[in-house]
Amino acid sequence: MTASDETPETAAVADAVSGNWVDRLAPKATRPYLRLSRADRPVGTWLLLIPCWWGVLLAAASTGWRWFDLWIIIGCALGAWLMRGAGCTWNDITDRDIDDKVARTRSRPIPSGQVSVAQAAVWMGVQALIALAILLTFNATAIWLGVASLGLVAIYPFAKRFTWWPQIFLGLAFNWGALLAWAAHTGSLSLAPVFLYAAGIAWTIFYDTIYAHQDVEDDALIGVKSTARLFGDNSPAILRLFLALTITLLTVAVIAALIDPASPLQLALAVGGAWAMGWHMAWQLGQLDTANPQTCLRLFRANRDAGLLPVLFLAVVILL
Repeated sequence: MTASDETPETAAVADAVSGNWVDRLAPKATRPYLRLSRADRPVGTWLLLIPCWWGVLLAAASTGWRWFDLWIIIGCALGAWLMRGAGCTWNDITDRDIDDKVARTRSRPIPSGQVSVAQAAVWMGVQALIALAILLTFNATAIWLGVASLGLVAIYPFAKRFTWWPQIFLGLAFNWGALLAWAAHTGSLSLAPVFLYAAGIAWTIFYDTIYAHQDVEDDALIGVKSTARLFGDNSPAILRLFLALTITLLTVAVIAALIDPASPLQLALAVGGAWAMGWHMAWQLGQLDTANPQTCLRLFRANRDAGLLPVLFLAVVILL
């Protein structure tokens, strides 16, 4: 099938959001490339973007809001869309011999024949170059951090071949924006963004284990490793530990950043955002049925809302 004769009914990706804008509105020739970028599955962009917003907003709450922070917020949003797209394209290139063996992924553009590997590689390069242009508007520390993240992006697709903990590698890559956005505001790093980064990694293990439970049977057949397979029926109990670790580290990051400059009310509100996120994650565990792929996908997507709760509370802290 080619990009010119594909239709939403025959080429839509299996786990895409129903009725998404790519399948309905995008020109037919662009749809395979937008699907490579997961534009039809936007939650991943949110999960990459949210730690960036944590970083810049916590830094702004600590040292004061600057109007350039508005560009950091917008630039990170654009960069997250582009780099998530480039990273997913790279993931699909490296996983093309695996995706055609998994029911949920064999409809992706490369295994289904919508695009060639060469076309996908060009598309990946275009997205990365535009993202680089945005990165170059930030300060030198942020730029070097952005460049350094490429190593993590390159390694992640191979992690499930050699470790039971590929979710750690995803967390290392997906939460790098917390460091980058903090540095884009302050020009340096400190303990607060490091704790923020660690909190994001624990959160990623939480949500991506839920996501990986959709594929445990196929993964077992082809030998792909994941924390979902590793934890098995103990997943809910183990994920409670990662919930607690996420909120503890997020709380420590907030205290480290705001204990001196913030008022007691501001500090309480910022900590409240972390605990509101913890409440949402606990609600997810109450709904979790690891044997039900639809439930796992729904709860995975719900992490956008969980991660936005600290963003909302930090925004209020800055306004006070």
